[in-house]
Amino acid sequence: MSKMKSLEDLFLHHLKDVYYAEKQILKALPKMAKKADSDKLQKAFEDHLKETEGQVERLEQVFEIFGQKAKGETCPAIEGIIKEGEEGIKDSDDPDVRDAAMIADAQAVEHYEITRYGTLIAWAKQLGKNNAAKLLQETLDQEYNADKLLSKLAEGQLNKEAA
Repeated sequence: MSKMKSLEDLFLHHLKDVYYAEKQILKALPKMAKKADSDKLQKAFEDHLKETEGQVERLEQVFEIFGQKAKGETCPAIEGIIKEGEEGIKDSDDPDVRDAAMIADAQAVEHYEITRYGTLIAWAKQLGKNNAAKLLQETLDQEYNADKLLSKLAEGQLNKEAA
């Protein structure tokens, strides 16, 4: 991590962090969809994969607004969440328990992203880059919706089946 001399430096560091995270999520979602027992959960992962592709494109637009080349910076937080999720998938033989574990891990990812995007939006506005804030807000709205859908799936049937 390079020295943070300004709010813009800090913004760009977090932008690279979330860009890396989204790229990792793009790799994880197809595996999760394949492992999902519930058709609804599988569809939720597949739909969010398409959304994530759009989120990566929006992040690339934000880099452009700041006159930067889009590139990621290793994000240990997302790596840890994904690694934990992979272990949960491996460790659960029961398909309903595995689905419940994947929902929990997917929500951990969503919550991480929600905090990052919220911060980036506030900083983009402070930096006078409302066009960047608007792009980031679009992604934040999708992350909130994905989180709500996962909660609905968990509360609906999947956690009961796992019990």
